[in-house]
Amino acid sequence: RTKKIKEEDTHDVEIKEGIEACVGNTPLFRIKSLSEETGCDILGKAEFLNGAGGSPKDRVALNMIKTAEEEGLLTPHSGDTIYEGTVGSTGISLATICRARGYLAHICMPSDQATEKSDLLLKLGAVVDRVPPAPIIDPMHFVNRARNLAADHTADPTRPGRGYFADQFENQANWQAHFEGTGPEIYQQCGGKLDAFVAGAGTGGTIAGVARFLKSKLPNLRVVLADPQGSGLFNRIKNGVMFDTLEKEGTRRRSQVDTIVEGIGINRVTANFEAGRELIDDAIKVNDEEALAMARWLAEKDGMFVGSSSAVNCKWSLGVAGYSHLTKEGVAAARLARLSGPGQRIVTILCDSGTRHLSKFWTHAGDIGGKTDSKLNDIIGD
Repeated sequence: RTKKIKEEDTHDVEIKEGIEACVGNTPLFRIKSLSEETGCDILGKAEFLNGAGGSPKDRVALNMIKTAEEEGLLTPHSGDTIYEGTVGSTGISLATICRARGYLAHICMPSDQATEKSDLLLKLGAVVDRVPPAPIIDPMHFVNRARNLAADHTADPTRPGRGYFADQFENQANWQAHFEGTGPEIYQQCGGKLDAFVAGAGTGGTIAGVARFLKSKLPNLRVVLADPQGSGLFNRIKNGVMFDTLEKEGTRRRSQVDTIVEGIGINRVTANFEAGRELIDDAIKVNDEEALAMARWLAEKDGMFVGSSSAVNCKWSLGVAGYSHLTKEGVAAARLARLSGPGQRIVTILCDSGTRHLSKFWTHAGDIGGKTDSKLNDIIGD
């Protein structure tokens, strides 16, 4: 029978206002297979469940737009267009929230990114420029192109509205979104009890914002950067310089980070990363083979179909848990094994679904088929 609801029973029901209200307050859950293998609580913050664009970039996009509105730089339903250079996730979040708040989106992205990202952007009504990969000093670099297009729009009296360059790499509203949202949520969900936070970095906003909040509450918390191959952030933390061994000396004009992982890793300093750099205690490299193996493991053992950056984050969570002796490169293994062990609580970020990585990352990862008997040593390496 259907229970008849009395009017007085409905006064406490919370109705959200628009898709923007579905951003944030994502679940934190125990990744069972990794926790059981390590004797630690390895917890995943399910940022892929953000309700607009399905990634932590929802928080960033919404906060950048709100901040610009407060500063009088954007006016809803005026013809204003938001321009951004992105490898995909920020663009998807912006395109979604732009439509919800009365703006248009123009997204510039490298042409070597997974095609499903640009396909989705087009379905959301964004203008998409897929530009050839280029170094940041090139005017046609995807970030520079977005900046220039925004300026051209504003300067053109024949076009409606203004062009606003969101500038996710340098915009302080990026890390502030995580300082005000992601960090407090993790702290509350853990009851204030956690030992380490692990995350990769692209713009650096997530790790900086979360670190700034959590370290203010838990000064002894370990914050660890997970960096894919080809990225220079590992050396930025370890040695104070931006350099990766895959880059030949004197060739700083590299086009892109040399990895199949998308969304994290970079070879330049950003304001958002620098906002939290001093709070990052350690860093490790995760190569493509390790990321692919971890993605397959999570699908097989936990039914988790994650994107490439989530696989990197989970792989490094094992290192913090004292399983770093399983890494193929063995970077910082002894140090991290001493730092942790069974009983630790480690939180990492699950950024987006593997459905955005089908044509690139998961093409390399392949199908897991009917496999059920993988061992962690087999997946990670000896």
